[in-house]
Amino acid sequence: MHIEPGLVSPEKMLLAYATAAAAGAMTVKFALDSIRERGVVSLAARAVLASAAVFTFFEVFPHYPVGVSEVHLILGSTLLLIFGAAPAAIGLAVGLLIQGLFFAPFDLPQYFANVTTLVAPLVAIKFLADRIVRPDTAYVDLRYSQALALSATYQGGVVLWVAFWALYGQGVGADNLTSVATFGGAYMLVVLAEPLIDLAVLAGAKLVRGLGKTGLVTSRLYA
Repeated sequence: MHIEPGLVSPEKMLLAYATAAAAGAMTVKFALDSIRERGVVSLAARAVLASAAVFTFFEVFPHYPVGVSEVHLILGSTLLLIFGAAPAAIGLAVGLLIQGLFFAPFDLPQYFANVTTLVAPLVAIKFLADRIVRPDTAYVDLRYSQALALSATYQGGVVLWVAFWALYGQGVGADNLTSVATFGGAYMLVVLAEPLIDLAVLAGAKLVRGLGKTGLVTSRLYA
């Protein structure tokens, strides 16, 4: 999880319900687009795969407490490029929920803040991808600069949301500001790794183009 217990008081957490609802509304919009494009079975299959990936990111990959939160290797841009926006958003929400229900129940009160923190930046990079990747360019042909832009935007969005919740919940005291800055500096190191991971995954996908016919990946991966 990204929002630590007690960082935002219960009465202030009401705002998280609204922000999570907005992120959820965009997810529904992306899901409807995906169903029209590839059908509900493809959407469901990709969402399951994305959920499993997110759970792995949180529980299997290394993660370290830094400042106001923890640093995780959450490959938001990778999820988007492989599975598409709706499955990636659903996967982030479901993966967080599974973690909270079975492994970290003390994090459940922060669930909606955490969903906002991870899904809102995903919505941002979906629109960014539509802008910087030509419609006739498959994701497997992405350039490093494009992968870097997507990764930096996603990870930067996560840092900004964590900073917002920390300042909203605990104020602008010197200790809190220092903790936020420490977390932000450590988290942005992920930007050094994620574009390379994206390009490696996309290079692997190039070798198995038959995946495009299975419905298990977004159609933009190859088309």
